[in-house]
Order: sequence, then structure tokens, then C-alpha cells
Amino acid sequence: MTHEAKTPAAVREGRGRGRRPADEVRADVLRAVGDLLLAEGIAELTFERVARVAGVSKTTLYKWWPSKGALALDGYFHAVEQTLAFPDTGDIRADLLSQLRAFARVLTETPGGRILAELIGQSQTDPELAAAYRALYSSQRRRLAGERLERAREAGQLRADLDVQVLVDQLWGAVYHRLLIPDEPVTDDFVTALVGNLLDGVTGRGPATC
Repeated sequence: MTHEAKTPAAVREGRGRGRRPADEVRADVLRAVGDLLLAEGIAELTFERVARVAGVSKTTLYKWWPSKGALALDGYFHAVEQTLAFPDTGDIRADLLSQLRAFARVLTETPGGRILAELIGQSQTDPELAAAYRALYSSQRRRLAGERLERAREAGQLRADLDVQVLVDQLWGAVYHRLLIPDEPVTDDFVTALVGNLLDGVTGRGPATC
């Protein structure tokens, strides 16, 4: 069965019924892009194919996304957004483990890791893609993590003088390092040790006080 045959019913049924609301069209496009990426990777993604699957014109696509990379990033973020939603149970250790484990599963158990690595690599020589990566993906992920860590700091679970953005870099930066330079795998043991080292300290003096 081709991927086009799996196009969501909402998209198929919307075709030929006149002008659809912009929000509905955009959601259909992002769903189609996310499905294509996770099923086949970025190499097979083209504006022509997305237009056909989502039932929109290429002109519409180019109006919202100036490049294939920007379209791919937005679709990727849409595809993983719910999976990578940051929980807030009131326990920062549990929430960090939950979010990082979900991220690790996307990287290791779906095509998401390969797609993200390709997009990061391409952005090194494509200024438009680099700007899109910051605007559509990395800044959003950083914001969500920062907000959760700020709430933990306000609740007294983290030091009052903690720089939460540096902590974001320490946690997620370590995962990205293993993604891009795969000398060591991204495993659950790695995630558990990463959170433990940061929250408990590495001096051997026992858990740090908040």
C-alpha cells in the first residue's frame, strides 16, 4: 500500500469541497509531512508529493514554508510534539526521566533520530534551514524544558541560583551528542545516569540539597 493510500480521512474528504479554513489546511499539511517523514525519511519528501497527499497547491506550501527543510522541521515537530510533551507531576526528577526517556525512544525506536540528525547536518550549510531549526524546533523544545525547570526552581526542588538554560544544555545536549557522534548509544541506563549525576551531584558527597 502506498503512503498516499494512508492519507488521513479528514484530508481526503476535504478535497473538492471548496475552500478550507487555513488552520485546517495547515494541520492537514503538517500531519501529511509528519507521516511521510516517520515512514520514509527526509530523502523522499518533496513539495510536489506533500501537495498531492495533503490536497493543497504548491503555492500554498511555499507561502508558509520557504524551503523543504523548513517544511520538514515543522512537520517533524508536529509529529513528535505530543510524544515529547513535558509532564508536570510536581516531581522534577520523575518528569525529567519521563521526558528524556520519551525523547530517547523517538531517537532510537523511530526514524525520528535519523531525520533529526539529517536536519541538523544540513542546517550547518543552509542558513535558511538553520533559522527554521531554531524557530520551529530547538527554541520550542528549549522553552518547554526551561518553563518546567523554572517551576521546579520556584517550588524549591532546584537551587535558587540555578541557570536553568545551562541545565537544559547539560541534559539534552548530552543526548544530542550521542545522536550526532554515536560512539555510545542512547539507552535508558544513560538517561537515568544523566539525570542522577546532575540532580545528585558528582562529588561523592550524597544528594545535593536544594
